Amino acid sequence: MIKSLGRLGKIQDSRSAMLVQDIEGSVGNYIKDVDGNVLLDVYCQIASIAIGYNNPGLLNLARSEKWVRASVNRPALGVFPPTDWAETLENSFLRVAPKGLNQVFTAGCGSTANEIAFKAAFMYQQTVRRGNKDFTAEELESCLLNEAPGSPDTKILSFRTGFHGTLSATRSKSIHKVDIPSFSWPVAPFPDLRYPLHENVEYNHSEESRCLDATEKLIKKWDSQVAAIIVEPIQGEGGDNHATPYFFKGLREITKRNNVLMIVDEVQTGAGCTGKFWAHEHWELDTPPDFVVFSKRLQSAGVYHNLSTRPPQPFRNFNTWMGDPIRAYQAEFMINEILTHNLAENATVVGEYLKEGLNKLSTLYPTQVSKVRGQGTFIAFDCENTEIRDKIALSMRQHGYDILMIFHKI
Repeated sequence: MIKSLGRLGKIQDSRSAMLVQDIEGSVGNYIKDVDGNVLLDVYCQIASIAIGYNNPGLLNLARSEKWVRASVNRPALGVFPPTDWAETLENSFLRVAPKGLNQVFTAGCGSTANEIAFKAAFMYQQTVRRGNKDFTAEELESCLLNEAPGSPDTKILSFRTGFHGTLSATRSKSIHKVDIPSFSWPVAPFPDLRYPLHENVEYNHSEESRCLDATEKLIKKWDSQVAAIIVEPIQGEGGDNHATPYFFKGLREITKRNNVLMIVDEVQTGAGCTGKFWAHEHWELDTPPDFVVFSKRLQSAGVYHNLSTRPPQPFRNFNTWMGDPIRAYQAEFMINEILTHNLAENATVVGEYLKEGLNKLSTLYPTQVSKVRGQGTFIAFDCENTEIRDKIALSMRQHGYDILMIFHKI
C-alpha cells in the first residue's frame, strides 16, 4: 500500500488516502485493500455506498445496452435529454421524492446541488421583489459589473459547524475555508445537546429555543435580505451534531414568518440510513422544506423543489451535464433495493442494537465512549481526547473494521 500511495503521491495529492482499495476484491459490506486485508466497512466509503460493493444486480445493469450507450454518448441533459429521461426520473428520484415536493433538478455532486438550490432561492426572492415583472435595463447592465441592483446583496444563512461543500455556507472546519475569499453571510448557532436525551429534556429544550431565537434575530436584523437558510438534519462532518424535531419545526415556522426559503441538506443523511428514506421525515413538518438536496449514497445528486421555485426564464439554473443518466439508472436500482428489502427499517433495528451496546460501554469506559447519539445507523460517540480516539481507530482496523474517527477542531 505504501508503494501504491507513493506512486500516486507523485502525480496527485494522496495525503488524505486511508487505504488503496482492491475494487475487484471488495464485496458487499467488506472492503479489501491492495495488501489483502479485508475490513468490514461500517462507514460505507464516505457515506457514499448504499448497497455494498460489487452488487451483482448493479454489475448486470452496467453491462446493459442503455448503460453503455449513455456512458459513451453522455448527453448535455438541459439541451438534449434522451428519450427515456422523463421515465428514468419518475422511476428513480421522483419515486422517493420528499412529501410535498414534485420537481427534481439533477446535478453532479452535493456541492453543486447546494449551489443550485442557492441560485434558485436568490432568483425566486428577486422575482417576487420585482413583482414578477421582467428585468430592468439597469439590472441587466449592473449584474455584468457585479453591482446592484442586478447583483443584489442577498444572503444564505447557515449554522455553526455545518458543512455544505460551498465555502460561504460551510462552518465545520477552518481547513476548508482558510485563505479563500467568502461572502459575508450570517451564521446562526446550532444546538449543543446534552446526552442521554431523556435525562436532559429541560436543558435541551432551552438550548434549542435559544438557537431558534438567535436565528430569527439574525434574519430580522441583518443588513440585507436573507433569501434562504440551509441546515443539515445531522451535522455529520461538523461533529455529528443533532437536534430534536422541536428545533427543526421551529426553523420552519421562522422561515414562513419571515418569507425566507428553507433548504434541507440531505447529502449525508438521505437514502435510509437514519431509519427513514429522508432524515427530515422524522420532524413531521406541517409544510415541506422549499428545497431538499441529495447526493452520496444515491451515487448521484440533485435538488427537490416545487414548480413555484423554478426560475421563470430558461438557462438560468443551468450547466453542461445537469446530472448523468447512468447515475440515474444506478439510483433507480438502488432505490428499488432499499424499498424492496426494507433497508431503512432495518437501519432502525441495527442502530438501536448498536446504540444499546455503545451506551453499555459508556458506563464502563466513560473517557473512551461518551455522548452516544444517532438515528438509524447514523451513530457517533465522543472520545475524551485525540490520543484515545487514535488508539480506538487503530485497534478497530487491526480487528477488521473500517471506521472513521474525525477530529472536529481542524
